[in-house]
Amino acid sequence: MTVSNNRLMLELEKFRREINRAIINPMIPELSLEDLKPLLSMVAHSRAAYVTELLEIAKLSPDTVPSADQIKQLRQCRETFDELVKAVNALETVIQRDYLDVKSRDRGL
Repeated sequence: MTVSNNRLMLELEKFRREINRAIINPMIPELSLEDLKPLLSMVAHSRAAYVTELLEIAKLSPDTVPSADQIKQLRQCRETFDELVKAVNALETVIQRDYLDVKSRDRGL
């Protein structure tokens, strides 16, 4: 990349951060580690439900192709799990890129 391109990319990143922070930060209160624990627990529960559903299907029908209803239930569990993982990843990105204020260690993080 040329120097001009690099400069443009740096400015683009600066604008992205400013715009995202200006929009996101006022909408979401400062977060602490305690605020994030329920989210992580929810994802863990959805992961467990997904894997449990798979194991249940295998136990009920070990030598056959799962039924359409079984696959439908498994898909629903996967979609829930995937959606929650994507949402938590988006939150992590918001925190990593400093779009959102977080409570400092001495205030709860």
